[in-house]
Amino acid sequence: MKLYNASVSPNAQRVRIFLAEKGLEVETQLLDLFQNEARSPTFLKINSLGAIPVLTLDDGTVITESVAVCRYLEALNPEPPLFGQDAKGQALVEMWIRRVELEIMRPLADIVQNTLPFFAERMTQLPDYAALQRKTALEKFAWLDKEIAGRPYLTGETFTMADIVGMSALSVAGFVEAEPGTDLKNVQAWKDRVSSRPSYQA
Repeated sequence: MKLYNASVSPNAQRVRIFLAEKGLEVETQLLDLFQNEARSPTFLKINSLGAIPVLTLDDGTVITESVAVCRYLEALNPEPPLFGQDAKGQALVEMWIRRVELEIMRPLADIVQNTLPFFAERMTQLPDYAALQRKTALEKFAWLDKEIAGRPYLTGETFTMADIVGMSALSVAGFVEAEPGTDLKNVQAWKDRVSSRPSYQA
């Protein structure tokens, strides 16, 4: 088993946090995204989309996408459970992963792609759209503040993969200056709670 990952990427960060929470070590090769190593002919044979993370198995199977990689590792290493302990818990984790990715991470990713020089040669950047998506992201954090009132983590009392996905969104928000306001008390409390975990600090 071998993990292809990077030091700079929200998706890469998810897998690193997951491994730290599980106390797992996986053979890892870090790619330099700024040197386009993920788009080299060699790596494109592994993942034709040129994206990380990628987990290659001993039988040649290739698993891409951060949540899928973590789900596979969870099946092999169920303790502590990060994808829910029962049917309801698993459904809530899946629901909140999707909610964070679609409602919060998507506008943040749009800001990155439309402002970062790294993407200038790969797409037509629209600064006005980035500004609009910054407003959208802040609105979504306000929505999240209401949603998580009264519970410490996104799905309830237990830290899960949904929180890991949320942590990666917080990292992007800080990078593009779209962090949730201090007036969002529930989001700020959740942010403080998850960012103080050893897995995040690592």
